[in-house]
Amino acid sequence: MTINEMIERKRELGYTNKMISEKTGLPLGTIQKIFSGKTVSPRKDTIQALESLLRPRFSYDAMRPETDSAVRDALASYGSQKKPGEYTLEDYLALPEDLRVELIDGYFYDMGAPTTWHQAIAGYIHKLFLDFVLTTKGPCYPFISPVDVQLDRDDKTVVQPDVAVVCDRDKYKNGRIFGAPDLVIEVLSPSTRKKDLQLKVHKYGNAGVREYWIVDPKNKAVIQYDLEHLNLPSIFTFADKVPVLIWDGKCVVDFSELYDSVSFLME
Repeated sequence: MTINEMIERKRELGYTNKMISEKTGLPLGTIQKIFSGKTVSPRKDTIQALESLLRPRFSYDAMRPETDSAVRDALASYGSQKKPGEYTLEDYLALPEDLRVELIDGYFYDMGAPTTWHQAIAGYIHKLFLDFVLTTKGPCYPFISPVDVQLDRDDKTVVQPDVAVVCDRDKYKNGRIFGAPDLVIEVLSPSTRKKDLQLKVHKYGNAGVREYWIVDPKNKAVIQYDLEHLNLPSIFTFADKVPVLIWDGKCVVDFSELYDSVSFLME
């Protein structure tokens, strides 16, 4: 966080300098100098202490959705008495196939119907990955949505990434992927944007996904998370070539070529 971001966060939380000093253990004089602008370059350990207090915390609770009415009706039709947060794989499998939802920590999230350009982008990447693995003859295999992924190896979470690459073939069970894929790609759409940008970054990272891409057609951008090495995310444009980290950059997605092939669908 920058000093200006900390000042704004301090204002949002209503903290005084004295409160920050008490909560972080930093000297009051140090706090006063930093937030008055007298200290321009605080020590690294001082910054880390302030960030641990002031950095916004991610909250799963803030992301919890209301259960879609169609989902509620479908659950009621087979006698489910469960409440949001209690739903399981059994409930997920009981829903009609035309209801596109994901189950995350016992909550249903509506996915909505994908657009043509959404499918075209995912399809382009999947084909490129499939060509690569067929040529290299490695253990990995790419999947395109819809494919069920029991991300946490339990019955409380079933997601459907737009594209997923799995390199451990023991994870293919009962027509589903059981455990974390090595690489996940989500193409943003209005109905999934907040979930993909916030909730899924944490879910995928905690589950053991090694690499996560967010493709944002609206802003013509790609965010690449190296979750395996906990590196800061890399941001690319649709004019860039994005290397696949799990394959040591031997496979590259040229987003300028991708965009040329699907741009007519986005106009």
